[in-house]
Amino acid sequence: MLKHFIASALLALSFTSCKEHVKAIKEVQEPIPVVIEPIMKYGYDLNDFELVADTVISGATFNDLISDHIVEGQSAYQTANKLNEVYDLRRIQAGKPYKILKRKDSLGTPEAFIYEPSKLDYVVVHFNDTLAAYKDKHPISFKRKTASGIINSTLSEAMAQEGLGLSAIYELSDIYKWSIDFFKLQKGDRFKMIYNERYINDSIYAGIESIEAAVFETDKTPFYAFNYVTDSITGMSDYYDENGKTLRSFFLKAPVNYSRISSRFTRRRFHPVQKRWKAHKGTDYAAAYGTPIVATASGIVTKSSYTSGNGNYVKIKHSGTYSTQYLHMTKRKVKVGQRVKQGQVIGTVGSTGLASGPHVCYRFWVNGRQVDPYKQNLPSADPLPQEKMEDYLMSIESLKEEINKLPFKEQEPVL
Repeated sequence: MLKHFIASALLALSFTSCKEHVKAIKEVQEPIPVVIEPIMKYGYDLNDFELVADTVISGATFNDLISDHIVEGQSAYQTANKLNEVYDLRRIQAGKPYKILKRKDSLGTPEAFIYEPSKLDYVVVHFNDTLAAYKDKHPISFKRKTASGIINSTLSEAMAQEGLGLSAIYELSDIYKWSIDFFKLQKGDRFKMIYNERYINDSIYAGIESIEAAVFETDKTPFYAFNYVTDSITGMSDYYDENGKTLRSFFLKAPVNYSRISSRFTRRRFHPVQKRWKAHKGTDYAAAYGTPIVATASGIVTKSSYTSGNGNYVKIKHSGTYSTQYLHMTKRKVKVGQRVKQGQVIGTVGSTGLASGPHVCYRFWVNGRQVDPYKQNLPSADPLPQEKMEDYLMSIESLKEEINKLPFKEQEPVL
């Protein structure tokens, strides 16, 4: 009797354990639901569509792009008219991307036509019972970063070595173009900066948004730069040093970017074309054909002409004291009497007139006398208003501490 009871108990226990085991196996084998994260782009969840991507080829018409993707009851003509309400079809360019969104149904029904004129902008025609068109921009995000570098040859090379692109090079050189002579940089000069990069859809790099603070050390002298909003209504900002002094000057250091001084102001130089010794009352900046030439200060164009010696040239009067002249252009882009702003393109580099190669000869007058601009004590631009000084110094306090703690890159030892 006892044996029968024990056997029954063991059988019951075994049956219970078996059921639990089967239950456990079922729980393990049950599929885990997959959560598909939405991929939002162009106003659609791309998970829901098949995406056909292509590029506009040279000579293609809008009909060529859309004819194979027309919804029944609609036409390429109707689609073109609808798109033209928000974007001029004549601006569609060869080499630009476009896309067709198709539903994941048995027919692959077209849902939308998308054209991207730039990395940031896009236009959409939505195929539906009623055509609809709109234009929009991809979302932009920013990443705050720091960088430092050291000069071995040029600023652009030093920045490229740190992985900084042309956008960063232009921004930094633009900040210091009044206060630092980039033609006189020495090996060992260095820089550091705190800046913000711009990204489209969190992934596509779109250049530098802003430089918050920078220090450029040349000839062992540090030049600070802090970005400060001077007008909260318009959002206008400018750069000032650690004491609130403007980095701007009445004149730019040079009329061209990323060139070299091929000949300086001198009372005696052997002329490469005329083959004789004579005074050279200008500064020559060698640069590639077509390089933009800019006005070094705001003023009024007094001459825009051609002579056998000067070639195409422009002269600008900046005040009762100062005038500048720009020689040997391929093209002149301003007219006599026109008012120009500092940094405005007034022509392009060439070799017209008595020139042995592409360059701009930059001439500088003070009270009607030609002088060497590098030896002049030139005026500064408008200073920071005194009523904003206290706010400025307070606003840069933490930034200054942060950039001072950021180490300069040191010169690597020569092995």
